[in-house]
Amino acid sequence: MQRFRPHRGAHGGDPGMTGSDSAPHVRVAEVLRPGMATTIQDWPGRIGYWQVGVPPSGPMDDVSFRLANIAVGNPEGAPALEATMGGPALRFDTDTWVCVTGAPAPVSIDGTRVPQWQPVLVQAGQLLDVGMVAGPGLRIYLAVAGGLHADEYLGSAATFTLGGFGGHQGRVLGAGDKLEIADNLTGTRRRILSDEQPAITSHWNIAVTVGPHSAPEFFTPADIDTVLGHDYEVHFNSDRTGVRLIGPKPEWARPDGGEAGLHPSNIHDNAYSVGSLDFTGDTPILLGPDGPSLGGFVCPVTVTSADRWKLGQLAPGATVRFVAVREAAAAPADTVTRARRAYLPAVFSTGGDTDNGILGHTTSSDGTVDVTYRRTGDDNVLVEYGEMRLDLALRARVHALHHALENHRPDGLIDLTPGVRSLQVKVDPVRLPVSALVPLLTEIEASLPAAQELVVPSRTVRLPLSWDDPATREAIERYMHGVRADAPWCPWNIEFIRRMNGLASVDDVHRIVYDAEYLVLGLGDVYLGAPVATPLDPRHRLVTTKYNPARTWTPENAVGIGGAYLCIYGMEGPGGYQFVGRTTQIWNHRHPLPAHGFEPEHPWLLRFFDRISWYPVSAEELLDLRADMAAGRGHVDITDGVFALAEHDAFLAENADDIAATRATMEAARAEERQRWSDAGEFARKESA
Repeated sequence: MQRFRPHRGAHGGDPGMTGSDSAPHVRVAEVLRPGMATTIQDWPGRIGYWQVGVPPSGPMDDVSFRLANIAVGNPEGAPALEATMGGPALRFDTDTWVCVTGAPAPVSIDGTRVPQWQPVLVQAGQLLDVGMVAGPGLRIYLAVAGGLHADEYLGSAATFTLGGFGGHQGRVLGAGDKLEIADNLTGTRRRILSDEQPAITSHWNIAVTVGPHSAPEFFTPADIDTVLGHDYEVHFNSDRTGVRLIGPKPEWARPDGGEAGLHPSNIHDNAYSVGSLDFTGDTPILLGPDGPSLGGFVCPVTVTSADRWKLGQLAPGATVRFVAVREAAAAPADTVTRARRAYLPAVFSTGGDTDNGILGHTTSSDGTVDVTYRRTGDDNVLVEYGEMRLDLALRARVHALHHALENHRPDGLIDLTPGVRSLQVKVDPVRLPVSALVPLLTEIEASLPAAQELVVPSRTVRLPLSWDDPATREAIERYMHGVRADAPWCPWNIEFIRRMNGLASVDDVHRIVYDAEYLVLGLGDVYLGAPVATPLDPRHRLVTTKYNPARTWTPENAVGIGGAYLCIYGMEGPGGYQFVGRTTQIWNHRHPLPAHGFEPEHPWLLRFFDRISWYPVSAEELLDLRADMAAGRGHVDITDGVFALAEHDAFLAENADDIAATRATMEAARAEERQRWSDAGEFARKESA
């Protein structure tokens, strides 16, 4: 897949060149009105960093985006503009060809209406005005001949506003911005024909494959029938991270998530796919291109890669009907031709796969652990080890498979994202279809070493922790005022953690958190190198449930516990873990500029199998430490070491009786809490729209 690289070169006779012997003029479009949430995106976006919580970003509707570029003679992936609900007004300083695609909207040049879906010439000094969406759909795309110069970050110009990188200074456009136009024409201009244009409607059919988490393990068969037979409504609280839907509450096949949390939607953290239907509690959310890479909620179906463009045009109030298709029959996403079927308003299907999302099973090389291959769309396989429980031996097997695939690197492999007991393998289905991937994974599995042989580098990383930090208190108050005031974890998450684990006082929560050493099992939960980690000593594993519904705001670097796991939030955003405090930055926002403690090659601080420990600081001290880190002069206390599973198993055996007694007390407390929830109607509660 060719990556667009903006450059200035000879224009020949194209607009913007003052003469064949002259230096090229730097062409500029001035933003007079930015439109709504207008950003620079490129396609396919920021690929290869899913395992550390960096989403691909890129256009939500890649079909309209790529066709806009084709219309003006650009490479399909050239940086262009995406706007939501309303487009921008731009003044060009040289003659420039442009094309507007996507949702229908009025487009004019100096007040004269011009059509969408075909190139139009804006002369020097003229005003191009793209108005509000005037029909079905939500997003508008504007391509400029030659493409746009934009800030590249980790290999892409796509804007990720939550992370503050890519595009134009990592943010949405503002009035007065000046966009520099590049010169990367590779084709001729042409009109996009009506049968090439995607069918944009208010009543959507969206193709999905069943899996990874289906019936009868997680959902009842009736739940899956409902998912595939009910019209969901698009909620107004939707964005590029995910499209929230309004629909029936599942019956659920399990009473709870065990160690992963009290709600039956909770699972041990695993990787997500863009387009997964993620049940965060009882709320279904279609994960978008700015969504999280890792999380602890079940996903019964996944939108096929060819139909994910539709997420970008789902406007509030629109309806969605999911249509199951066979993975092998899914349309290709590598094209914008008729073969992709985007021009068809309906999804035609003879039915989906009947395997409940399970592609196959095998056993580990020593015959002791079951391995399950789960379908996640037509471009991902989730490899899952053992039973649904927290066991570091299972994470060791994940590491062995991850390492083997990194070394083997078959053609078509895109991303490898480890979770607690799983590895998601993302592929280009044209080069490496899922039907060929599963036999390859089975073959590699048979050659892997025993988990007990695992010895990996494991640094000790000591970080400051401001206990019950004011920023986390503010987040709880916002949640109570704006989302839910009667939640069992409100008004104080730490008291809820105490109650959930049968501890005598909140001082015991404090003691356990500071005594624990947390092993990093995954990165990117939630976003930007955020670790999902668990205490090495099971006696330190405080177990809680996650917020339901989730918070809409979490302060950057808040520290929380969800299920048996600890997370440091890599940036501001939504979240569901129960707060215990706040720490310093785990992502170098100065990258590629250096910062103490961070490796110069990349912006994330932590590695898989690092061990995090805490030392106490006041809220005021933390603010000073955070300022130092932001300026690149902070200090991180890191000591090299190793983690050997055999040594850890010996520790568990030596302390087995005390561990069992402690865990039994905690589990009894959780059972009591669950009964209180049941008596109070918490499990029967239906979130209001």
